[in-house]
Amino acid sequence: MWDDSFTSTVAMYVAHVSAVVAGEASAWQAQEARHLSDRLGLSPAGLIACGWRLPDPGETPAPVVPLRAVP
Repeated sequence: MWDDSFTSTVAMYVAHVSAVVAGEASAWQAQEARHLSDRLGLSPAGLIACGWRLPDPGETPAPVVPLRAVP
């Protein structure tokens, strides 16, 4: 669901979460990881903010349509 403009945001999220999981994160890094998960739609609050929802069990998910053709 993300386009190329989210590359740096995803990279920052991965870096912060990696530090949290490794037990090396400061409080601000843990907080930043939480905020980025919301922005990226990776948390329940983020899903709502992005206008996304997960399909109900047994429901056929909508097809994914790329924003642009990939060569």
